[in-house]
Amino acid sequence: MKNLKFTIAYNGLAYNGYQSQPCGNTVQDKVEYVLSKLMNQKVKINGCSRTDAGVHAREFVFNAVYDDTLSGIDEKGLISAMNGQLPRDIAVLGCEKAAESFHARFDAKGKEYLYLLDTSPVRNVFSEGFALHYPYSADTDKMLVSAAEIKGTHDFAAFCRAEAKEHLKTTVRTVNDIKIVKNNNFLEFYISGEGFLHNMVRIIVGTLIYVNEGKRDIYDIREALKYGNREKAGKTLPPYGLYLNRVFY
Repeated sequence: MKNLKFTIAYNGLAYNGYQSQPCGNTVQDKVEYVLSKLMNQKVKINGCSRTDAGVHAREFVFNAVYDDTLSGIDEKGLISAMNGQLPRDIAVLGCEKAAESFHARFDAKGKEYLYLLDTSPVRNVFSEGFALHYPYSADTDKMLVSAAEIKGTHDFAAFCRAEAKEHLKTTVRTVNDIKIVKNNNFLEFYISGEGFLHNMVRIIVGTLIYVNEGKRDIYDIREALKYGNREKAGKTLPPYGLYLNRVFY
């Protein structure tokens, strides 16, 4: 048996998320179908994370364990062959041998997400579906002061989708860093941590947007973290502005 580590990028607009589900049409379904054809066997992959419908990935990692006696294709050949057969909104960036014990999800030390805002006065039709239009003046210093309250280890119950909390043992998570970068008309929020709750990044950025607009302040954030009060945090931003940017091992 052989274990390979893959890195892919995908545009999530057309998919019901990464992970296979009864309704079908997921990134995992597309990748497994192509891999199974190329390797002459049924292949199941282990993804580093789940992404919701409409969410994108710049660097998504998965591993695949397969019987190499049934397939003579090497890593370089797999990259080329997969990119020739996958839909054009999924691309294989890399493929390498991994230890038999390697698991893309369980061995991940952390992840970095990017949320992208288009701050141009008029909606940019070419970024539609890839950035949230936010035609407001952005006070990054003000938002970073509030972001400092979010960094660290906290109970993020107020920054999680309500339905998801019912199935969790704990809502305590660690946010390692939050960066805000102005890039021409775009505002980029980079949030890294050891693990994230459902909708957590989208709510964190939504909260910082509310801080920018004067709808929330640093005391609201402290109360949200202390008491788990969802109303003290911000809105859940739409999925299409969110990217899984990097995975750390």
